[in-house]
Amino acid sequence: MPDILKAMALLKKYRKQRIAQTNRIIQNEQWYKLRHTRLLSDTKYVPASAWLFNSLAIKHADAMDSIPTPYISAREPSDTESAEALSKLLPALLEQNDFPGVYSSIWNDKLKHGTGCYGVFWNPEALDGFGEIELKRIDVLNLFWEPGVNDLNDSPNLFHTELRSVEELMKFYPQIKELPTESAGETSRYIYDDEVDVSDKATVVDWYYKSRSPKGRQIIHYCKFVDKYMLYCTEDHPEYEETGLYEHGKYPFVTDVMYPVEGTPCGFGSLDIMKDAQLQIDKLDFAILENAKMAATRRYFIRADGSVNEEEFADWTKPFVHIQGSGLGYESIREIKVEPLSDMCIHVINNKITELKETSGNRDITAGGTEGGVIAAAAISALQKSGSKLTKDMISSSYRAFCKVCTIMIELIRQFYTVPRCFRVISPNGSKSIPKYLTYDNSSISGFKSIFNDGDEKYKRVPAFDISVTAEKSIASKRDEQNAMAKELYEMGVFNPENKEAAIILLSSMNFEGRDEILSKIYDAEKNRE
Repeated sequence: MPDILKAMALLKKYRKQRIAQTNRIIQNEQWYKLRHTRLLSDTKYVPASAWLFNSLAIKHADAMDSIPTPYISAREPSDTESAEALSKLLPALLEQNDFPGVYSSIWNDKLKHGTGCYGVFWNPEALDGFGEIELKRIDVLNLFWEPGVNDLNDSPNLFHTELRSVEELMKFYPQIKELPTESAGETSRYIYDDEVDVSDKATVVDWYYKSRSPKGRQIIHYCKFVDKYMLYCTEDHPEYEETGLYEHGKYPFVTDVMYPVEGTPCGFGSLDIMKDAQLQIDKLDFAILENAKMAATRRYFIRADGSVNEEEFADWTKPFVHIQGSGLGYESIREIKVEPLSDMCIHVINNKITELKETSGNRDITAGGTEGGVIAAAAISALQKSGSKLTKDMISSSYRAFCKVCTIMIELIRQFYTVPRCFRVISPNGSKSIPKYLTYDNSSISGFKSIFNDGDEKYKRVPAFDISVTAEKSIASKRDEQNAMAKELYEMGVFNPENKEAAIILLSSMNFEGRDEILSKIYDAEKNRE
């Protein structure tokens, strides 16, 4: 039986040791909302420009234009059929979990805070108790691990916290007789624009911890508790004694890091890199605007014993201004001249804007603009490809995290798909007009398979698979690219039966989506002619 009080003390220790990172994440959210000038010690209001926000938005758009889709490969010839089925099943599961929305949220976190986090769970209550895989975006602000580790799975304990209504908790968990709501204040929260009342909330803790099975195997147990009350624990259920919560033996969380940092599974993001340049831009903007405002507002020196009627002089609606005496009072009143700022200020702020673009990799050419007189299409395309290297590198790291997510999903299928399930799968070209269905269970991938050599059993193994990722481009651009390729091949005479041999040599040397399908149709056409 786990010790709840010990777990609570450990959670407080983890939370205290990562307070600097927590504060950075909270402040970064303010920067993202253009509220960062309110964090300055200077109480004077400084307007915020959106150069930083624009850079983040462009990077997010690049990521959403390359949403990953998995392809499963078998490591053994006997598992080829299972791999093909999983290649159809995983996209269907991702679609059910609104993966584009989850992926978008992960990338927002990755750009703002440096770390996005997936949660890959088995929800036994889904589908009316039938159970299903659940993919969620996890807020790193509510995830706590042992400080100093580079991988979440290296932490002996892992905590995930969430605020829940006290009334709801007492309704679904009758063992809770009395619950203090002060525990809600222990959960770190963002600075919201609205007033958020947490007086009726309590912090629910999901505690994942490493243990040993009776046979000595390392497993992951799970305990849900709130305050001193235990709500659920896998150690109380005999079916989890040997396997733990999940047979794959890992925490159900996968981090997607922008720029890694030693000693933590989290990193820092593009926003952190651009902070200082954005702040200098805002301060220079404010100085220039203040100077323009001062120059546009006419002010005067007036002697205390002057002869000009000040009220009439300040009122531009009155055509006459009275003075005392015979003189016009030019010695009594004099305009204050405001010197314009040097052109150097404009030069500096432009340099700061360029610095922000360069440090973030958000050059004009990557956003579709040109400079320096570049007008040739080939030159622009070459510059765009060169300028997108940083984006490709960031997307590649997301694909690696996505492969880990798919691996966990396969393991959950291996463990929980004990009865056949039917799925509507997506056709290879992405069309949904003609539905196709797949019935699948874990019988072909669960347990051990025996390998025979000359009739004798050689060894046993568990079916294993490799995962590769391709980018699912936006439908419009993908369709246009395929149409242009087909038109070009047609004009080259590739589809002419007389050019079969040359067409095969040409297509074999090329690499594009749908190539193998075209080759097979050429071979089929030749067979039909024969």
